[in-house]
Amino acid sequence: MELSRRLLFGSAVWEVARPRTPLTSGHLMIRLSNPATALDHRSAADWLLCHNAARSALADVIGAGTCTLLFAHRWHALGASIGEPAAESSTPTFHLFGRWDGEPVTPAEQLALPAQRRSPVPDQDLDKYDVGLRTALLAAATAARRSAPDGPDSTRPGRTEPEAVVPLPAIRTWTPSNPAGTHHTVLAPERSIGSIQDVTPPELLALAAELEALALRQSVTGLSCMVPDAAVTGGRVELHALGRSAGEAVNPFENVLRSREISLALL
Repeated sequence: MELSRRLLFGSAVWEVARPRTPLTSGHLMIRLSNPATALDHRSAADWLLCHNAARSALADVIGAGTCTLLFAHRWHALGASIGEPAAESSTPTFHLFGRWDGEPVTPAEQLALPAQRRSPVPDQDLDKYDVGLRTALLAAATAARRSAPDGPDSTRPGRTEPEAVVPLPAIRTWTPSNPAGTHHTVLAPERSIGSIQDVTPPELLALAAELEALALRQSVTGLSCMVPDAAVTGGRVELHALGRSAGEAVNPFENVLRSREISLALL
């Protein structure tokens, strides 16, 4: 039986929902409403709006103090999918895991299991939070729109003004001291940023461009990506990109779950 997906908030380009298999009560997904939508300044701004509203709602309703972001680029989780949520569709999707004291199950405990053995959170447990999450998401997004530099309608449908072509901000890339695999790259904006909430749309576009370049290398098929909470990475925003291929001998996410450098984000 196919499980349904609960919509919690819909914006101009992106939406916040429960995945079909929510692994914890703090597990949300940010999903592109129309798969044909291009990633440009407007859609990047709308993604940030949804992400920041989701983090705020998880903090207000569940008491989540930290959040970890997982997503794939040009890659679909295969087989057991150890370390990553199972792919639900080809639509661009980002999985956000809120963490809080006293959570009955952790993301790592679920993700360490093969996908077919993971237990979704029962509907009655989600019901305790989802009404509050819908209200908090709408409130956070409304407040963000009102305070946006371009005004309250800056991410709403109908804005079709041509965008000025400007150079994208610089992105730093490096190999971590204890890589999870041969193709493990860390990316971060050149500007010192302590939270994803402080990332700008041009910086998000620059990160996306760097990921695309990494995904097009001949040695990889796609990427599995993780953004640990800045509380885990010494107050810095870091995007970990793991090169993947169908013929890989080892799933690098199995090493991530054992990595002292970033596994604390999921434990």
